[in-house]
Amino acid sequence: MRIIGIDPGTGILGFGVIDVTASGAAKMVTAGVVTTPAHTPLDERLEDIFDSLTEIITETKPDVMSIEKLFFAQNVTTAMSVSHARGVAMLTGRKARLTIAEYTPLQIKQTLTGYGKADKKQVQEMVRVHLKLAAIPRPDDAADALAAAITHSMMARGSAIVGVK
Repeated sequence: MRIIGIDPGTGILGFGVIDVTASGAAKMVTAGVVTTPAHTPLDERLEDIFDSLTEIITETKPDVMSIEKLFFAQNVTTAMSVSHARGVAMLTGRKARLTIAEYTPLQIKQTLTGYGKADKKQVQEMVRVHLKLAAIPRPDDAADALAAAITHSMMARGSAIVGVK
């Protein structure tokens, strides 16, 4: 199974693609970020995200998109902007006929570290360990996207083990 993980953002959107074997072993295919210039109209930024993700999906041919659900307690303006980017990412996945799975930050932290209040560095270190990488993927947004992809691989495997679809 090939999974593309998405860490949504308007200025910086992280992506990470992994391959997962039947035994559950995961290997990074690619990871990076889509950036859009600040002070560019939102509609242009969203079009850039759509075009870039379409190209990434076309090149990497994932089966599933795993995307982080949003959680913002404070900045409503940021939440609205990021939710636009998240919607575009989900639409891009849907147009590519991908299955889309959504996970909260708590689910991602819990799945990767066993602790729902793990900090960013702990999650990123577990991404490195799980994918058997020499270093934590950079930038942070790419590592966060890989964490979303790994979470889906582990959750899907867990579902298969207990017979839940």
